[in-house]
Amino acid sequence: MESSKAAARPRRQQELLDSAYSCCVACDGEDLRGRGNPMRGRTKSRSLSASPALGNSEDFRRTRSLHGPSPVTKFGPKACMLQNPKAIMHIQDPASQQLTWNKPPKSVLVIKKIRDASLLQPFKELCIFLTESKNMIVYVERKVLEDPEISNDESFGAVIKKFCTFREDYDNISDRVDFIICLGGDGTLLYASSLFQESVPPVMAFHLGSLGFLTPFSFDTYQSQVTQVIEGSAAIILRSRLKVKVLKEPREKTSVQERGKEKGLIIKNGESEISRRTVQYQVLNEVVVDRGPSSYLSNVDLFLDGHLITTVQGDGVIVSTPTGSTAYAVAAGASMIHPNVPAILITPICPHSLSFRPIVVPAGVELKIMLCPDARNTAWVSFDGRKRQEICHGDSITITTSCYPVPSICFRDPVNDWFESLAECLHWNVRKKQNPFIVEEEEY
Repeated sequence: MESSKAAARPRRQQELLDSAYSCCVACDGEDLRGRGNPMRGRTKSRSLSASPALGNSEDFRRTRSLHGPSPVTKFGPKACMLQNPKAIMHIQDPASQQLTWNKPPKSVLVIKKIRDASLLQPFKELCIFLTESKNMIVYVERKVLEDPEISNDESFGAVIKKFCTFREDYDNISDRVDFIICLGGDGTLLYASSLFQESVPPVMAFHLGSLGFLTPFSFDTYQSQVTQVIEGSAAIILRSRLKVKVLKEPREKTSVQERGKEKGLIIKNGESEISRRTVQYQVLNEVVVDRGPSSYLSNVDLFLDGHLITTVQGDGVIVSTPTGSTAYAVAAGASMIHPNVPAILITPICPHSLSFRPIVVPAGVELKIMLCPDARNTAWVSFDGRKRQEICHGDSITITTSCYPVPSICFRDPVNDWFESLAECLHWNVRKKQNPFIVEEEEY
């Protein structure tokens, strides 16, 4: 018996070692600690407490993570987060999250809100400052320069010739941009996130829009603030994103060819494409599944780590990041979560049940949303308010925390910036103060 126990110990130690070297679900099996890891290729271990039925083990191969996926801390080609040598736990003190540069930044992407005349002058001033004073290579989206107010400005023509242009969904600028400057509201930051499907350069967002919850900088002192960032003196907050995979099942053509186009099917010779289509998105705020134009309740099944946890019957469901908790989710009755908290928020939209309350789950879990088999109608899904599409029977939406967060540059620090945004933009806990008691002097 003693010899069998002694033989079992090395095996158990090896299993624990294999488990320690396994990466999280959001990495898709890619080890971020180095390509030369000798443990790669081994079978990944997983927790027995969350294991599905033994018959489905082949369809459910993924590793659990106690702390959620570890975010990549390299942002673009030159930026990274300054490591805190005193940090013992995986979760770093928000006040110690500082930006640093491996090499001095040379290129910047300027994103301007389209069709907003009030941003033309700030955009021109910023670009002139970056090109002439800082000798930066400025990247601008081609559709921004198509604005007649910009293209017809002769005094600005010399600066335009120095620009590098690109087109969304056509040109890959992931390894060309050192950091990003957004001019506009929160939507410009969401748009900047959508341009980078993997590592995102640091984002500096100026408040020139309507709300400005995610844009802490004022444009009045942009020169000194941009100079500080270029010199590497700035705090950052890592805004986690959701990695979303939409799997579309092949379908037979049931009507005219136009109907197939409306549903996003690829039709060849009058027949539907045989293979299944998978599309992946990186989402900063939320994934919204709703009933669309149908008058019936939405009826979707929600799985967590392969287990059916509930069926959502109502107007829909919101799966959001902590950053997105202050957007659509809070309007639907959810709590507000600081962006440094590793979590995923699940919020029903007008559920047909009084006990269906929003819940917060760990960042390491994998969620799957599918239409209920007996659902009366289809559902619709959107990602940060974009790429809206129909979800039919057999389709699935898989959601987990991405390894690629958005490093948002802070005005002060992650904690103060967030609470100031709550007070100024959402008027959190603003009320008239209660009057104190009036203490009357006792009469003798």
